[in-house]
Amino acid sequence: MNERFLLHDRTGVETLLDQMARQILARFDDTPLVLLGVLRRGAPLADALDQRLRHARPGWPIERIDLKVKRYSDDLRLLHPETLLDANPQQLACDFDGRRVLVVDDVLYHGHSLARVLEFLRPRGATSVHAAVLVDRCVARLPVQAGIIGARLQIAPGDIIECNVPPYESDLRIDLLRPHGTPP
Repeated sequence: MNERFLLHDRTGVETLLDQMARQILARFDDTPLVLLGVLRRGAPLADALDQRLRHARPGWPIERIDLKVKRYSDDLRLLHPETLLDANPQQLACDFDGRRVLVVDDVLYHGHSLARVLEFLRPRGATSVHAAVLVDRCVARLPVQAGIIGARLQIAPGDIIECNVPPYESDLRIDLLRPHGTPP
């Protein structure tokens, strides 16, 4: 059984998303943007950023797409020895030439999902690729990093960051799960 600690409630997560949108607006010009949501929870987060960006900069050409990428279960159990990216024929045929791609995910942990998405994007001509994550655990093992970050959380290796994002969960929140008996 895990102990659960609320780190950010709905208001806190909305504030993090507002901060992320401001970071994007400050760093990027009006080059056409593709917001690529990593399924599952990265997709609704990309939708939330899309809404904020369109409101702040009307007329900015923004496209939304999603990719299914999976390596770990929500409790960080390894599901696939290699990170699985499931692209449909339309996604495989995408050409990102002349567009900036912003990959959106909930948590940057070891970096496997982000690295796999970068491998997918490389032959498809993106002008530049950036990453945005709601939470960076600051322990990436691969040479990848996010430039747009909601919160940096340096936590114990056995702890789990759980981002609850509708429609997958009922409440928008970030929790820390600590396996029972694990010292802080």
